[in-house]
Amino acid sequence: MKAQQRIAVIGAGLGGAAAALLLQQAGYKVRVYEQAPEFSRLGAGIHLGPNLMKVLRKVGLEKALCDIGCYPDAWYSREWNTGAEMARIPLADYAEKRYGAPYLTVHRGDLHALMVQGIQAGTLEYGKNLTNVEDTGSEVVLSFADGSTATADIVIGADGVNSKVREVLLGAELPIYTGFIAHRAVANADTLKYAQDLCCKWWSDDRHMMVYYLDRAKKEIYYVTGVPQQTWDLNHRWLPSSKDEMREAFAGWHPAVQALIDNTVEVTKWSLLERDPLPLWSRGRLVMLGDACHPMKPHMAQGAAMAIEDAAMMLRCFDAVGLDDYHTAFALYEANRTERASKVQKVSHDNTWLMSNEDPEWCFGYDVFTVPLVDIPAKASTKAA
Repeated sequence: MKAQQRIAVIGAGLGGAAAALLLQQAGYKVRVYEQAPEFSRLGAGIHLGPNLMKVLRKVGLEKALCDIGCYPDAWYSREWNTGAEMARIPLADYAEKRYGAPYLTVHRGDLHALMVQGIQAGTLEYGKNLTNVEDTGSEVVLSFADGSTATADIVIGADGVNSKVREVLLGAELPIYTGFIAHRAVANADTLKYAQDLCCKWWSDDRHMMVYYLDRAKKEIYYVTGVPQQTWDLNHRWLPSSKDEMREAFAGWHPAVQALIDNTVEVTKWSLLERDPLPLWSRGRLVMLGDACHPMKPHMAQGAAMAIEDAAMMLRCFDAVGLDDYHTAFALYEANRTERASKVQKVSHDNTWLMSNEDPEWCFGYDVFTVPLVDIPAKASTKAA
């Protein structure tokens, strides 16, 4: 029975929180272990595409997000210097009618807070930095940096690009630095002297800037960039940046971009990391989701959506097969997520998404709860048996 299987989720980011919410609401026994000492509202924005909103609807968060989020009328793409329109992808009411759910932009921390608040009281532990995982065959023993241990029947690695669970499954290996960094910043909308088409992505041949509101009242504007930088010390996940650095990186760009930089409150820069497709997503009683198994550039604004879709598909497969046969459940989950996650990873890497007036139906129209399940490949089925 569901309640007899102990599931440990490693990481309480968006993917881990989604896994906990979905599984707990379905009656599974879940505990979450997060290395951070406490929850924090990180200063970043996030796009909630219709495919993601369908999952957030399932866990009961759609209304709360619609109450606080911004509904962009379209995704605009513009040339870096002239502002000439390259693409206009309709959103707002069109998105809800065409794709079955709204398209919102919100503060990532506000989404995260709603998700964390939904996890059952007493089942999320902070300050749990995973140091070792031992699959004994009959259970999994988790060891943490604070000296504590825990046991579980199933472990879900939702612990990001530097996943300890991935390391246990496949060995220690640094992620791939893509040669690009992302500046992240919030600008003051009240004092902005020049605004245009939010949400809008500004493109040149080698860099871009994506801009959008974080709230329904349109008080906060967020932007994120993709800028080439030859090297990055992988000991740092992010570093401080500055307005002067931004002005240098975007010298000569359109006045709307310059106005955003002038109104920047604080800016940081982050390395953009990837991994090559992994040979496996699970082994024994361990399975991964999100950035642990398919980290990607943020250039489709779909990274968190892929992690949360993973969690929803994992629930479908657990329900379909049962956790007593977790090998088959894991194989079914991977079979139903690999192609989609890999496609999004590739398009994100190429950074071509919505540069022209393409049809985003394949991405936005997807419903993880109703898409027909594909069969397990024969090789994986034999291995699971």
